[in-house]
Amino acid sequence: MNEEEQWQQGNDNYLAAALAWLRLLLEQQIHQLSAAPQTPEPTAVSSGSKWWQRRRAGAAGETDLSTLSPQQHLAAEVNQAAEAMTAAAAMEPPPALLILSQRFGLSPFEQGLLLLCVALELDTGIAGLCARAQDDAHRPYPTFALAMALFADAAWDSLSPERPLRYWRLIEINQPGAQPLTTSAIRADERILNYIKGLNYLDDRLTPLLVPFDLTPLDESLPISQQTAVDLITHQLQLTAGNGPPPVTQLVGIDSLSQQLVAQHAAAALNLHINRLPAELLPTQPAELETLARLWQRENFLLPIALYLDAHQHEDTTTPKEGGSSLAMTSPLRRFLGRSQGVFFLGTREVLSGLGPTATVVEVNKPTPAEQQAAWTAVVEDEDKSSPTLLAGQFNLNIATIRQIGRRAWAAQAASPEANGHLPHDQLWQACLVNTRPQMNMLAELLNPKATWDDIVLPPEAEQLLRQIAAQVRQRSIVYDDWGFRQKMNRGLGINALFAGDSGTGKTMAAEVIANELNLNLYRIDLSAVVSKYIGETEKNLRRLFDAAEDGGAILFFDEADALFGKRSEVKDSHDRYANIEINYLLQRMEAYRGLAILASNMKTALDQAFMRRLRFIVNFPFPSPKERALIWQKVFPPQTPLAKLDFDRLGRFNLTGGSINNIALNAAFMAARQSTTVTMPLVLAAARAEFRKLEKPVNDDAFAWEVTL
Repeated sequence: MNEEEQWQQGNDNYLAAALAWLRLLLEQQIHQLSAAPQTPEPTAVSSGSKWWQRRRAGAAGETDLSTLSPQQHLAAEVNQAAEAMTAAAAMEPPPALLILSQRFGLSPFEQGLLLLCVALELDTGIAGLCARAQDDAHRPYPTFALAMALFADAAWDSLSPERPLRYWRLIEINQPGAQPLTTSAIRADERILNYIKGLNYLDDRLTPLLVPFDLTPLDESLPISQQTAVDLITHQLQLTAGNGPPPVTQLVGIDSLSQQLVAQHAAAALNLHINRLPAELLPTQPAELETLARLWQRENFLLPIALYLDAHQHEDTTTPKEGGSSLAMTSPLRRFLGRSQGVFFLGTREVLSGLGPTATVVEVNKPTPAEQQAAWTAVVEDEDKSSPTLLAGQFNLNIATIRQIGRRAWAAQAASPEANGHLPHDQLWQACLVNTRPQMNMLAELLNPKATWDDIVLPPEAEQLLRQIAAQVRQRSIVYDDWGFRQKMNRGLGINALFAGDSGTGKTMAAEVIANELNLNLYRIDLSAVVSKYIGETEKNLRRLFDAAEDGGAILFFDEADALFGKRSEVKDSHDRYANIEINYLLQRMEAYRGLAILASNMKTALDQAFMRRLRFIVNFPFPSPKERALIWQKVFPPQTPLAKLDFDRLGRFNLTGGSINNIALNAAFMAARQSTTVTMPLVLAAARAEFRKLEKPVNDDAFAWEVTL
């Protein structure tokens, strides 16, 4: 029998002895009610004797019960039962009832009253004894009045809401109508009842609010930067142990998963079981919040636990108010922390004030690029170091995600018939792209880039700038990390570019070409999902957008960027002031963003000059020349398209952009399909005439005439 089983058996023996003693007390009370008033015999023992203390050695002997009156007989049995219960309590650790009484500071009377409530649930005969002891068949339950008659040292203040029994919800009172409190039914709280029986688990009223952690790889070590944070947290909590309530530990940063891992490791180091509660699930009604805070603090007396309050989603679900500022809804969180005690970890993006003087702040970030590269190296398990370098250089992932991707990749590799004990780089790269994709889909449109360098036609200078952008994205790990630029620069580590030119000159195609070259996701920002009429909501959406893109698996493409990055205006009213705040926030995030962001605009002069200064590249997309237009015509039709002989030089003389040329080619193909013929010059000219009319350009019929030569 192990120690836990031995303790459970001892606890059961103690409860059995306590119930036997309590039954005798109730029978003694029943006898006193039925008997005529008389002076107690000298040998009678008071029913309220201090049963929780050992008797003197001389009183421990057996009593000859045959010589005693019925009242004396009961009193002697009470004494013997009290001694048996005292003997059963001499175990280590003590029985659960005694542990609970010590932790909650119960008086002997309150301990006896709680035992009376527990006995009602453990012994079916107690209800009948309670009714007889109160001389009322309609009261088969414990009451304060009954407890005062049974136990010594009865104290009226035990009924107070500030005393432990009611303050910690150890008992429940059913007080219908105007019934006095002293005669109202009381019962033990179910959680407390189970604890006294030896079943110690979290209160089931709390479990609906708790959610699992996203990942719990506690069997694996953390990177040095995050382990340093764990050591700092545990050291601070150990210093404050026993010196008042422990401080609230704020874990600040944008990566919630890294904060969860740090909190889990810190709790494990302190031998605490940690639970996770999203802050948005906290009740807003003061009474409900008070109950929750008190129940959680009660659990801290019963279990070695800690609580991780996840405020990331809470910060993103603020309630907008028409014509006013957003309501942060942080008062329930602050009130909960102020009304409860225990070990709390608070995961937030930014420092939350007003948590008391003992709150501590620890910044938790994703692993450093070097640590991410080491994690990828452990995943790859190969002598080739190029793959970890490329992955760590492009993707900014936390350690748990890297290991999860690795486990899935190895599992897929083992199930493959072509498994060779080696993880292909492309497989890991695609897994990283898939991992970052769901975070972006709510605020941006995922484009499927198909254009390549062979498809785009640009002046040599513009094409060279595009290739330079792609090269910088690919080589940034070498320059920033290996060559030390990251240590010298805090901002401006991202690559920002402006594509300026008329509509249809190839700005979107150029973004697709770069995305194809780098094998990255390309997201076109949906301004309707980002820009909000509510003050502060636009900045929040932009923050979510940039935070999601920080993982490195996406290229941000701001089409029609002048609508979002326009010039700041003179402040004439509150709307101007808040509009300028949005621009200022964009300036800060663009400078701090570490990925590739592309701004496209056909109104370059409409952009704020502060953006222009922060842009690393400005690529001008001029109106194509006749020679370039002829080349575009040659590339616009897919190889599978059945083409007749086309005069590309003549088509190149039409004053059109690449976008219009693409429209004409597509319309001509549909016309040919309808006629079941090849794409001929007359069909292309007819489609071109329609495009000119759509653009409201002058149409010269001679320019679109075509004579077939034999």
